[in-house]
Amino acid sequence: MAYELTEIKKIGIGLIGFGIFFTFLGVVLFFDRGLLALGNIFWLAGVAILIGWRSMWNLFTNRTNYKGSASFVLGLFLIFVRWPIVGILFEIYGCVVLFGGFWSSVKVFLYHIPVVGWVIRFISPP
Repeated sequence: MAYELTEIKKIGIGLIGFGIFFTFLGVVLFFDRGLLALGNIFWLAGVAILIGWRSMWNLFTNRTNYKGSASFVLGLFLIFVRWPIVGILFEIYGCVVLFGGFWSSVKVFLYHIPVVGWVIRFISPP
């Protein structure tokens, strides 16, 4: 395997999974504000644990990522002030801009997960 998974990184991946689950549940339940906020907290904590606090801080404060950081934080703010649909759209845009350079690494990592890797190989060959 190309990436070493320590116990801390497994916890980070788990928190990201919980964040995605609670965000999905919040969207399915008609954009429930509490679930969306909980999903964001889990997701941010998982990313911070997975890549490290310093790397996350550098990612969000890098001059080239200001647009993504601002839209993500604005989306988080809009969720808290009861505009969840617009907030989720801003957050999705911010995530795509912030993590656009990581997609190839994520794809290689996902190839090594048994069921997910088979599905990805079937949909888009490497």
